[in-house]
Amino acid sequence: MFRKVLIANRGEIAVRIIRACRELGIATVAVFSEADRSALHAQIADEAICIGPPRTADSYLNIKAILAACELTGAEAIHPGFGFLSENAGFARMCEKCGITFIGPPPSAMERMGDKAEAKATMKAAGVPVVPGSDGEIATLSEAKEIAREIGYPVMVKASAGGGGRGIRRVDTEEQLESAILAARQEAGSFFGNDGLYLEKFIVDPRHVEIQVVADNYGSILHLGERDCSLQRRNQKMIEECPCPIMTPALREKMGAAAVKAAAACGYRNVGTVEFLLSGEEFYFMEMNTRIQVEHPITELVTGIDLVKTQLRIAAGEPLSIRQENVKMTGHAIECRINAENPALDFRPCPGRIESLHMPGGPGVRIDSAMYQGCEIPPYYDSMIAKLIVYAPTRAEALMKMKWALAEFLVEGVDTNIDFQLNLIKDADVEAARYDIGFLTRRRDLFPQKP
Repeated sequence: MFRKVLIANRGEIAVRIIRACRELGIATVAVFSEADRSALHAQIADEAICIGPPRTADSYLNIKAILAACELTGAEAIHPGFGFLSENAGFARMCEKCGITFIGPPPSAMERMGDKAEAKATMKAAGVPVVPGSDGEIATLSEAKEIAREIGYPVMVKASAGGGGRGIRRVDTEEQLESAILAARQEAGSFFGNDGLYLEKFIVDPRHVEIQVVADNYGSILHLGERDCSLQRRNQKMIEECPCPIMTPALREKMGAAAVKAAAACGYRNVGTVEFLLSGEEFYFMEMNTRIQVEHPITELVTGIDLVKTQLRIAAGEPLSIRQENVKMTGHAIECRINAENPALDFRPCPGRIESLHMPGGPGVRIDSAMYQGCEIPPYYDSMIAKLIVYAPTRAEALMKMKWALAEFLVEGVDTNIDFQLNLIKDADVEAARYDIGFLTRRRDLFPQKP
């Protein structure tokens, strides 16, 4: 096992990794920007090093500064968390060259799955169901029109290097195709430095269901069941639950086997997630996230498997200690993402100082957060300030527990989406699991009115 690990991230995921390392007897190094000098992760790590100004390009994306911090402190490995450099194959290769273990998959797996068009081709070759669409990137408008006519409207224009809902456009008619391609190409080039696009059939009213996979360095690959992430706003997940409320054992077995195939096809190692669109009994590969997911706690609660410790053990060369037949899903878990934002103002981020704070507790309630009373929420980073996770024997009990936990959650000094999440979790359709990825697009009545 490692003696010392550097966490190349911030916020709640950095705190989560530091705590997992502590339990394994591993010393930790935090890196922080000048805006995060008083951040919790910088305070609780064994060592902390400033790596630059607030701007992410100068700090949390500053590969040279992060590697220098690793060298200065003698850290043997780097855990990238999620976001930032977590799916940067170039960074992983630099770690290898410096003799530092990257706690994640091989760079080749990241490259294969990071390019959405190549990922789709890889899955198709491996026999994993894929959404009908273009084979690779579209080169011309006429080619796009021909493919769209063949697979039928509506279609989705998607960025090859995309993520986070960027570079995506739905197209319902041929007349809309050219403008959608231009807009998606411009957005993709701006956000990812790659304006490549591909075309896919739009699956009407599917659920977004992802399968957690773990793979060691010795050929063992397991799946740990599924999470339903269909409650989304503008392709951004808001509430996730495990297991999927409409899942059957037979469908879980099929989707799990497909996810294991997907991981094997790209030479995956460590912890990752294979994401699918589920429509009835049919499912289609969407993408693979080659890192720990924001919503990993709900899988941990239902399976009893600590995914961050699993990452560390695999990266340290240990084989998986469990077999597929030992994986059991028990009870139900739900996660709400708590953001510092104003839902009445189109969810505008709301940085500032947390003046007063009360976080809920009790049996089956978990908070993953880096906030504390008096801390500053800087304006430079993602607005998520906490994850509220509940666990109970049944879905009905978990829903009730989440309602009371949200009602008890108090954050003063910044606006949050807590009340919005409470209204959403209390909705009759959500309680009955009658939702899909288009639910919040249709249910504008759930959104607060602008003042």
